[in-house]
Amino acid sequence: MKKEVISSPMELSHHIFPRIHPFIYTWVKLYGKNFIIWYGHQAQLVVTEPELIKEILDNKEESYPKTKLQGYLKKLLGEGLVTSEGDKWFKQRKLANHAFHGESLKGMIPAMIASVEMMLERWRHHDGKEIEVFQEKLVKTSDNIELDKLEQEIRESFIKMINERVEKMKMGKLDSNANDFLGSLLQAYHHTDKTKKISRDDMIDECKTFYLVGHETTTILLTWTILLLAIHADWQEKVRKEVLELFGKQNPKPDNIGRLKTMSMVFSETLRLYPPVVSLTRRINKEVRLGKLTLPANMEFNIPITQLHHNPDIWGEDVHLFKPERFSEGMAKATNNNTAIYLPFGLGPRNCVGLNFATTQAKIALSMILQRYKFNLSPNYVHSPVEFLTLRPQHGLQIILHSL
Repeated sequence: MKKEVISSPMELSHHIFPRIHPFIYTWVKLYGKNFIIWYGHQAQLVVTEPELIKEILDNKEESYPKTKLQGYLKKLLGEGLVTSEGDKWFKQRKLANHAFHGESLKGMIPAMIASVEMMLERWRHHDGKEIEVFQEKLVKTSDNIELDKLEQEIRESFIKMINERVEKMKMGKLDSNANDFLGSLLQAYHHTDKTKKISRDDMIDECKTFYLVGHETTTILLTWTILLLAIHADWQEKVRKEVLELFGKQNPKPDNIGRLKTMSMVFSETLRLYPPVVSLTRRINKEVRLGKLTLPANMEFNIPITQLHHNPDIWGEDVHLFKPERFSEGMAKATNNNTAIYLPFGLGPRNCVGLNFATTQAKIALSMILQRYKFNLSPNYVHSPVEFLTLRPQHGLQIILHSL
């Protein structure tokens, strides 16, 4: 069913649930809100009831751990925060919480701005012309030799980065990013307390996880936001006006980034319509009672995020329309009732620790783009959302840039 729907593009609509999850779209109507499917030999309970999903992701009894990664994803991510469990996860999460919040996050903003400036320097050559906003880097999942080579290159690049940071520490030449995530990992690596110490492999796996997952998430969020603003010129102007009122033509200031209310509404609506991760899975490690169901160990849950984000019973009959104003009074009043469930970055203790990092980086990038350019959709754009690790445009995103 998936192969059939992605074999041709769709109309320029945000009604993507039947395309991303055609089987769940069909079976919910046939079998109800919750039903069992077989993923190969593995039984999966598809769950779409908000209250049950909240219970699963809150995981208060620790009955629903994450599923184990297999194949190329396991090679690329290793045993980082996304995949680890138990005491190891707790130790790694504590490090990440420190690195991605408060003053530590503010210290990363100059590097974010410098990165966007390099991108915009390349964009100067495309004024008045078409530019491809989304650039793929596809992993050849069927070629183990190529995958092993890629994994080794990524590992070596992080080893080099770690060694360079260690040399700076020895020479007393620490830069403004000394308290960033890599700095926190190095402190843990050299810690004398064994309960707080991490291994060299743990440090490298965390770097791989946050580079691959973090880069992908921010890229996807910006890509779909630019698509929506290219289509909806009125909202593009509203966000630009806000940016210019706050920053003028100057680079974004850390203390004002949190005041981008209109942009936050646009991001929230973008993440609702085009969530980077389209589904979550969890394991059942012991027999449990969930709602009215008694479930055996070794089953899995499949939580289809696109179904929840595109459910008219939750969001209203305008569910497939781009309406950032639905978030004007926050998440609590964005839906029709109190069954609201919004999962672009997960929920509960395993929610994405890099949420603030990703949204801050995206706000900086979009602000700097809007200060310099107007943009509209190229006639060459083909609307074809597809799941490949994350939700991405199958044929890229082509826009026309116009200097301000």
